[in-house]
Amino acid sequence: MPPSKRLQAVVFDLDGLLFNTEELYNFVGSELLARRGKDFPPELLHQIMGRPQPIALQLMIDWHGLDTTVEILAAETEQVFGEILEHRLEFMPGAVELLAALEAADIPKAIATSSGRKFTRNILGRFQLEPRFSFILTCENVAHGKPNPEIYLRAAKEFNVAPGEMMVLEDSQNGCRAGVAAGAFAVAVPTGPSAKHDFTGAAIVAETLADPRIYEALQLPPPC
Repeated sequence: MPPSKRLQAVVFDLDGLLFNTEELYNFVGSELLARRGKDFPPELLHQIMGRPQPIALQLMIDWHGLDTTVEILAAETEQVFGEILEHRLEFMPGAVELLAALEAADIPKAIATSSGRKFTRNILGRFQLEPRFSFILTCENVAHGKPNPEIYLRAAKEFNVAPGEMMVLEDSQNGCRAGVAAGAFAVAVPTGPSAKHDFTGAAIVAETLADPRIYEALQLPPPC
């Protein structure tokens, strides 16, 4: 479905969309639960994908009735994540090329993620990416996390464009719902577990960020 208005800006989710951090989070979640003799079923993963960390960890606690706190799990998450990040962090397919194409066309871009600012800056900093974005919105910038549209409505305001003039790129159901509810041109790029998510309302459901339909909607030359 082509956009009804010319798209003036692009907002990227972070985890599972620009980087394979969603895959790494799944590894970490499995490790945290294994330490407690619990499994990490697909149904639980489905519920927490795209959610802010405090909500995701509380869902994990409630699901298994764990005798722990969000704070304890958050500290363990940071420790385990730090151990694997250096060797397993990767761009998602098509990410590098799409960023370059947007810059060549002078289309501004931003990050809107459910992760915290410290983590987000750490990930972007490893590739010197932060200066390439107009702004970064994290879970700390909003009162209501995805699937609430607050973060994308704020992004549109920061860009000074109507939500319908903004492309939102998301990999999860919760994130895509936030983009759709905001009135943005929402593009779903599911990977792994999110392939079975419900992306009702998405203008495009793409296999990767290299999908020619993304470039066409942005009026960019097709990817090589």
